[in-house]
Amino acid sequence: MFETIKKWFNYLFASANSAFEANADPKVQLEQAMAEARHQHQTLRNQAATVIANQKQIEAKLNRKIDEVEKTTASARQAVLMADKAAAEGDEAKAADYTEAAQAFATKLVALEGEVDSLKQLSLDSARASDQAKAAVTEHGQKMQERLAQQQKLLSKIDQAKMQETVNDAMQTLTVTAGIEGPSFDELEAKIEARYARARGYQELDAASPEGRMLEVERAAMASQATNKLDEIRAQLGMGAADEKQLEADKAKELDPSATASESVTEVIDVEESEA
Repeated sequence: MFETIKKWFNYLFASANSAFEANADPKVQLEQAMAEARHQHQTLRNQAATVIANQKQIEAKLNRKIDEVEKTTASARQAVLMADKAAAEGDEAKAADYTEAAQAFATKLVALEGEVDSLKQLSLDSARASDQAKAAVTEHGQKMQERLAQQQKLLSKIDQAKMQETVNDAMQTLTVTAGIEGPSFDELEAKIEARYARARGYQELDAASPEGRMLEVERAAMASQATNKLDEIRAQLGMGAADEKQLEADKAKELDPSATASESVTEVIDVEESEA
């Protein structure tokens, strides 16, 4: 029973994690990863600072012990000299006291030299640990710089992906059929063509009806009246039938340049024959 519950829990956890990864914003996840990397780098720096501080403390203690060894050595020498002087002067009591003091200084000196040797070894070990800590911080700092550069590249790719997705969505909307908001371009085109065809059908029906024929006769009558009016205007201006024929010929030449060219060739032939 417990194993079954555990399996279900693992399944639900994996399913929720998969759904989260599918819907999560890559920019937010990238910033979270960089924040975690910065936190690790700061933790490493703190640890390295502690190691370096320990090295500095050991070095300071070693220097103090070395100074104390030098002072103790000098005191021991002074006690030996003073004991030897007292013995030379025949003062056995003072000689014994100075000898005892020299012995105490010597004992202390032995202990101090042992501490100095231990501190020297600790100093060497702490120096190696300090160098390793510095190297680790430097290496991790280089990785941080690489990750920052990679972050910028990934952010740029995310922006490019979003732009491409926007373009893809826009292209898809051009081929989508009629939706809820309004008809498509194809439907509008078919609707307009149907309306135009219907209007042309009514026009043909009107032209074939008696009313349409009457309208056509009225237009022809108006055109004839306009032509007669132009004839009256030409007569008032002194323009006769010959002028009207010349105008019609000029219009024909403008409409048919080949006719003009043939007339010019005919005139040239007539001139040559007359000269011959």
